[in-house]
Amino acid sequence: MSGDRNRLADVTLDEGSLPPAGCDAEHDRRIALFDLKEANSFAVIGEQRGPYALALALADGRLVLDVSDAGGQRVRTHHMALSPLRKFIKDYAIICESYNAAIRDAPPQQIEAIDMGRRALHNDAGETLVKALEDKFAIDLDTGRRLFTLIYAMHQRG
Repeated sequence: MSGDRNRLADVTLDEGSLPPAGCDAEHDRRIALFDLKEANSFAVIGEQRGPYALALALADGRLVLDVSDAGGQRVRTHHMALSPLRKFIKDYAIICESYNAAIRDAPPQQIEAIDMGRRALHNDAGETLVKALEDKFAIDLDTGRRLFTLIYAMHQRG
């Protein structure tokens, strides 16, 4: 069944390529990994060898997506420039900070407004990622959103 084939069975991070992470950043990475593994739609354009394993790394300011089949054979390695996502990563960090600060003492309508902005930014980042990868990988918006969350978490420091 192609629905079973067009997915990620495993996702890993090359910890050595990431900035050092404190407890919170490490926790965010684990949650983002779990969410992406739990629900995704992922196909390699021109291939029918899924389900896939995805290893992510950061190298020379680029995101490295190393995709293998279930037997561990490399299917495709893609180096994606992070420039289309840099503003989203920066803005997402700011809005997450605002949201976390608001939760402590802001009225519910202010928290809701910040959360709506956060979700809109998350959607835009997910759409940008889907578009940036469309010639190599077919992913849906929800997978793009989850992948962006993981990329954001990969950039968090201690």
